[in-house]
Amino acid sequence: MHPSQSELLQLKNLGLASVNILHSIGIRTLDDLRRVGPVEAFINIRGRGINASRVMLYALQGALLDVHWNDLDPVLKANLVDEAERQLARKDSA
Repeated sequence: MHPSQSELLQLKNLGLASVNILHSIGIRTLDDLRRVGPVEAFINIRGRGINASRVMLYALQGALLDVHWNDLDPVLKANLVDEAERQLARKDSA
């Protein structure tokens, strides 16, 4: 499937560039994103050498919740960042 035909493009916060990045880590459907989750997807993106910011992490969570990333609860954003940082630190120390 060509990225421009992806169901991911129908989700809030995800444009063609984001969808291409998701496809590069094997996420091609909403179900894939749900299964992997925003934190693991973000870590996989970073693991491919893509310098994704926290906004990408927020955008992935917002896509799953059908909420603009900027409207996510600040506590949820902080929890996402904490979890991502913990997992990245574990991978760096392994």
